[in-house]
Amino acid sequence: MFKCFGVGSYAVSHVTDEEHLFRGYSGRLLLVISLGWALLQAGRLSISPLLPAIETNLGIGSGASGFAITVVWGTYAILQYPSGRLSDRLSRTTLLVAGLSLAAVGFLTLSAAPTYPAFLFGAVVIGAGVGLYPTPARGLVSDLFVAKRGRAFGLHTASGDVGGILAAGIGTVVIAVATWRAAFAPIAAALLLIALLLHVWSEEGYELASVDLAVGDTFRRLWDVSRLRWLLLAYALYAFTWQSATGFLPTYLQAKDLSPAVANASLAVLFVVGAVVKPLAGGLGDHVPRGLLAPAVLVVAAAALAGLVVSSTPVIALGSVAVFAAGLLAYPPVMQAYLMDSFPGDSMGGDLGAMRSVYIGIGSLGATYVGFVGQYVDFDTAFAGLVGCLLLSSTVIVLRGRE
Repeated sequence: MFKCFGVGSYAVSHVTDEEHLFRGYSGRLLLVISLGWALLQAGRLSISPLLPAIETNLGIGSGASGFAITVVWGTYAILQYPSGRLSDRLSRTTLLVAGLSLAAVGFLTLSAAPTYPAFLFGAVVIGAGVGLYPTPARGLVSDLFVAKRGRAFGLHTASGDVGGILAAGIGTVVIAVATWRAAFAPIAAALLLIALLLHVWSEEGYELASVDLAVGDTFRRLWDVSRLRWLLLAYALYAFTWQSATGFLPTYLQAKDLSPAVANASLAVLFVVGAVVKPLAGGLGDHVPRGLLAPAVLVVAAAALAGLVVSSTPVIALGSVAVFAAGLLAYPPVMQAYLMDSFPGDSMGGDLGAMRSVYIGIGSLGATYVGFVGQYVDFDTAFAGLVGCLLLSSTVIVLRGRE
């Protein structure tokens, strides 16, 4: 039997009867876990605009740098199921504080990495820390919100886009005034501060107990539901595209002869649009069928990405990125709420974690795919393949994934 352990315990003393997005206990916790997610995203996504400097400093090519991003996301994916299962059986706070602390250690490791193997080790630690965080965070959002769940998910997932905006700024500023390693120590310090705030504000305890992860039972239960199998495929295709785009968008645009400043600005555009679109999409998903809204936004993203591939000027490229972002980043709050509606309440954290382990694990290969195709063929070919992924994902939801 597969066991894992968590830390000390006391009962939750506060039960919220009202759902406040911006005040009270629910609003305070939504704020702190969203800030944590923003900082985690800022840290790992800042690797993307720093890739040219990292490659030069460590003496590696785009294939090797793409593999490093895959290591971050792959390790992150592996932790999704156990973190969700443990947060169902122990407490959300236990996993959230542990994830923030471990990620901080990973970013400090990365800031001092002198060689490519050391860089990969830091990537593993970061992936593990970040991997412990999002599934219990989303589980906590579901615990706190029912009637306003779509809007809460929209706000929470939009915080990741705020992190993406910070990542673009970090990449531009750090390269101008220091070396790439200077980006990561401040992020580590901020993560430790968020861990302290969560420790103080949460009324959940820390728990130490033996937990049966029930890996086989969970995956069999999900696999036995045909609709969930198809939704898993659809989300895996989306994740492959997402991780490919965020990993190499600045590098791709520099290959299209755009300046580094404009290329990094494209990453900021991606997340600025996402920060606006996600809450709107989450709210819209509370009022229209999510099974129709999700594939529609993917079609928009596919059309815009095709426009980016054939673009030849900075204005067209940045406009295409903005529309691409609107379609691509409207998807997560809609689909995650849709998935939560499909899971039993007593196992939703573990079920979501199992799904995330698979689709993010598959998606993590996207950065390696783009890196190697870009290195040995060209980046236009690599990104054209992502258009097909989005169209296939949309088709799967419409034909097989809707109730």
